[in-house]
Amino acid sequence: MLISALIFGLLGSFHCVGMCGPIAFLLPVDRHNPVKRVLQIISYHVGRLLTYGTIGLLFGFLGRRLDLFGFQQYISLAVGVLMVLAILLPSKLFRRYNGSSFMYRWVGKVKSALGAELKRKSMDSFFTIGFLNGFLPCGLVYMAVFASIAAGSAFEGGVYMVFFGLGTIPLMTTATYLGNFLNATFKQSILKVIPVFVVIVGVLFILRGLGLGIPYISPAEMVSIEQVSAEQSCH
Repeated sequence: MLISALIFGLLGSFHCVGMCGPIAFLLPVDRHNPVKRVLQIISYHVGRLLTYGTIGLLFGFLGRRLDLFGFQQYISLAVGVLMVLAILLPSKLFRRYNGSSFMYRWVGKVKSALGAELKRKSMDSFFTIGFLNGFLPCGLVYMAVFASIAAGSAFEGGVYMVFFGLGTIPLMTTATYLGNFLNATFKQSILKVIPVFVVIVGVLFILRGLGLGIPYISPAEMVSIEQVSAEQSCH
């Protein structure tokens, strides 16, 4: 699943350039000192990865708590169904009922803090910009968060989100160096691929939850495996 997280991040970064690209374009990097500029960009990405990893830890922990009650198979099924529905349902309907309106105030505060940090040029400001950037709402990040819930543990959820973040680094870094460099037609072509990939990942989660006994894709029910392990530990 980590490979899917990387691909998810790589494809999603084309969406990120559209949504978060302006932040990358406006980063106050040093245009005269290449070494300092690289360190500044690394600091920015480390901040983003920390945010993604922390979010993954929290939701992976939530998934693990549910797993202790034997719900892991159902979590995987639910996550897969949600990912597929998020693509198949009309976007207007999904935006209307996604329950994100309560986040508007929080997002406003994050954007204000980002604006203040973008005016600074200290090394720590790049880390802070990246850290705050990771909290901005993004549909693809939500999809990755769904996956982290089904990862099985807090650690695995955190690692999944970090790999998702790593996948976004190449294009976001290029955007920082070159600005809005992507051809509009090329962007549209990639954006058409993203929903297909999300559906594929969703189907994989559904298959995983069904426990069909297919190696690597749909292994036997996790609950049974956990029960066997618990019985062995008792002897």
